[in-house]
Amino acid sequence: MKFGAIDIGTNAARLLVGEVTKQDNHSFVKKISYTRIPLRLGEEVFDKGELSPQKMEDFAKAMEAFKLISEIFQVKQLRACATSAMREASNRNEVLKKIRKRTSIEIEVISGDEEARLIFGTFFLLEFDKDSPFVVIDVGGGSTEVSLFENGKRVAAKSFQVGTLRLLKGKTHENVWKDISGWIRENVDFSTEHQIFATGGNINKVHKLLGAQNTEALEVKKVKKLRDQLADLSVAQRVDKYQLKPDRADVIVPACDIYLYILKQLEASQLFVPKIGLSDGMVYDMYLDEVGTKKK
Repeated sequence: MKFGAIDIGTNAARLLVGEVTKQDNHSFVKKISYTRIPLRLGEEVFDKGELSPQKMEDFAKAMEAFKLISEIFQVKQLRACATSAMREASNRNEVLKKIRKRTSIEIEVISGDEEARLIFGTFFLLEFDKDSPFVVIDVGGGSTEVSLFENGKRVAAKSFQVGTLRLLKGKTHENVWKDISGWIRENVDFSTEHQIFATGGNINKVHKLLGAQNTEALEVKKVKKLRDQLADLSVAQRVDKYQLKPDRADVIVPACDIYLYILKQLEASQLFVPKIGLSDGMVYDMYLDEVGTKKK
């Protein structure tokens, strides 16, 4: 069964057409088609508090395209979830109504908790010791979620209003860094070793740029070195030298800054990059719902 998952983020909107399959008794989300459109909803929301008529039109056209692609693949179910930027847009009801009328797509504006639940649903399909303590850092365009797990259960989580696009636009409150540091000190037991996992498009790209293989861990010092090399270049030079898309080239340094700050607070020397995200979690959630094994 194929499922379509639309992830409407602060920086980009993505459509993943995927299915849940098994290999050697191990389930995973198989990507059949992936389409990414750099809508940058956060640029207007963080500046003006709402989306302009032109941005609304671009948004609607992107959803029309996603619906057509989903129909070509004959997906069993299509779900659309919006995160940080749409949570803050003052005219979100107008936007959602317009898109629903044009495409019949019902967009859910989900909370940070629901976003984390969906991501971690797929996360637990990964092969690693889930009983040992671990931390997951998810950096998006508008917000960053940090979650702590012990004995296979999430015991603490916090969403912070700092993200790549928000940082780039100078819309981050200076106290957020103290908030992150304080939360980590309050919740993480430093007498116990924790595995660190990082999710998000930017850390996936960092993983690739550093030439890491599949599940190979990244050394924090190498991430820092790459960050400094990128920061020394203009956006155009990053595009040229590292073959980055323009909408990735400008946010990758702020993303590294967020990850590196949190990694420093965690006293981490390495991190793992599982390369899964919200859309993977949405596909898996729809699959569980379809086969009747979803937890209520």
